[in-house]
Amino acid sequence: MVVKEELFKLGIKYVNVNLGEVELLEKISKNQMDDLRINLKNIGLELLEDKRNILINKIKNEIINLIHHSDSILKVNFSEHLSQQLGYDYTYLSNLFSDVMGITIQQFIIFNKIEKVKELLLYNELNLTEISYKLDYSSVSHLSNQFKKITGLTPSYFKQMKEFRRAQLQ
Repeated sequence: MVVKEELFKLGIKYVNVNLGEVELLEKISKNQMDDLRINLKNIGLELLEDKRNILINKIKNEIINLIHHSDSILKVNFSEHLSQQLGYDYTYLSNLFSDVMGITIQQFIIFNKIEKVKELLLYNELNLTEISYKLDYSSVSHLSNQFKKITGLTPSYFKQMKEFRRAQLQ
């Protein structure tokens, strides 16, 4: 809604406004583009014009949606999924992502899976075996090793820290 208001203020006609994307009715002037960039920045948004950055954001959004916003068990081949959803060869996507982000898609996936593990541990609804299964780890030990490599803590110690903090607040 906020983006639509900014477009309206600047007299920019659009066809569609979705999360992260605006489809314009016609080409806009450089001044309008500069004004739009400034107005969006003032409300905490960023205008992405570079097709590479747009594609990187689509890759990140696909991964985040699969890991953080899916209730189903994460039994997906990320390379196939990304290729199908984005319409590009995975090697191209992987090379582009690494060049722009400085990490591999696989590392980004691992970081997000570990963030999801932390979230699930904090909610205390699933045990480590269930979390391991839900996020498609081959074993609890594989999850634990990856968790420790990323956070420096074991999952059980991370959970104990949360319980200790909660006890201190009471």
